[in-house]
Amino acid sequence: MIRGTHRYPPMDRVIYGIPLAEALAEEVARLDARAVYVMASGTLNRETDVIDGVRRVLGNRLAGVCAKIGAHTPRVDVVAAANEARAARADLIVTVGGGSVTDAAKMVGLCLGNDVSAPEQLDRFRAIITADGKTERPPIKAPAVRSVDVPTTLSAGEFTPFAGCTDTVRHVKESFGHALMMPQAVILDPAVTVHTPEWLFLSTGIRAVDHAVESLCSIAPTPFSDGTSLQALRLLSAGLSAVKANPQDLEARLNCQMGAWMSIMGSHNGVPMGASHGIGHVLGGTANVPHGYTSCVMLPHVLRFNVTANADRQKWVSEALGRPGDSAGDAVAALIAGLGLPGTLRDVGVNPEQLDGIAVGSMHDRWVHTNPRKIDGPPAVRALLDAAW
Repeated sequence: MIRGTHRYPPMDRVIYGIPLAEALAEEVARLDARAVYVMASGTLNRETDVIDGVRRVLGNRLAGVCAKIGAHTPRVDVVAAANEARAARADLIVTVGGGSVTDAAKMVGLCLGNDVSAPEQLDRFRAIITADGKTERPPIKAPAVRSVDVPTTLSAGEFTPFAGCTDTVRHVKESFGHALMMPQAVILDPAVTVHTPEWLFLSTGIRAVDHAVESLCSIAPTPFSDGTSLQALRLLSAGLSAVKANPQDLEARLNCQMGAWMSIMGSHNGVPMGASHGIGHVLGGTANVPHGYTSCVMLPHVLRFNVTANADRQKWVSEALGRPGDSAGDAVAALIAGLGLPGTLRDVGVNPEQLDGIAVGSMHDRWVHTNPRKIDGPPAVRALLDAAW
């Protein structure tokens, strides 16, 4: 008999298919926010009128705009934004952008709730991965300010209570978490994503595929996440291909957004991920590989490595992707290639001399230790990296 506990996330609601201006006005009024600090993609702010539209909606409730968050959410950028938000006495954060901006808002909330005003103070709150793969999280006070997030990519970080933040001194991306770091609401407006560069939208879509695949093939899946992961794969495989064929297809873009949302349901209930996620975290923080690209280059090889441990579940992946006769690794690789995305570490700028360090660093990521087929040390990770080279 199956036993378990389903946990509902501390998020009020997800609004989908409603234009940003309409949805944001309703949320700000519902939350009675009086000083809204906006965190936005720099490109959106400079090159489109999207953030100007947000300014118009907020009017005199606008407390400031930050459009200076670097890739992989550097500590220095986070703390600078937190100090601005503190000075403005912000009571709500609104994000419009990709995963780095989303994580930055979570970190700003952490900083405001824990009196962090300098980057080095974040050392007290980072997760520590022990040698046996356990995650130790220090006590953290609840964020002082929460957010409403408007994602422009598909990595789905807006649906989790965790943030990755990079210490650029040590070149390490670290994990921070508190249940209330999750946004209060998420607005999914496909029209906003039209401005996202094609490579970024499609590759973060593969990141969402990675969430769904590693949830489905996990060592501890749940019936609920099985169902949402399968539907996520159906929506993402069809939606991403349709967006590639016609970038103006808003229905396909919304299907991708819905698929990304569904892909993360396993994480809500503690379903452990595998080595594609674990190695990907290190590729991002150490080798500066974008999130989506880490999944493009690692997921097919991790699936092939794991097939002896979860062949039956990998068949579900192939079927959901519309390629029931293929192995899951080949089905995922075909989707990636069809979208014109990179498939090797060479393609994404990783240097051969970095591989040993990435292998060692990966053993400090919790998801490497919960990979379905045991990874017992850096040489096993190095073999996966060599396969992806």
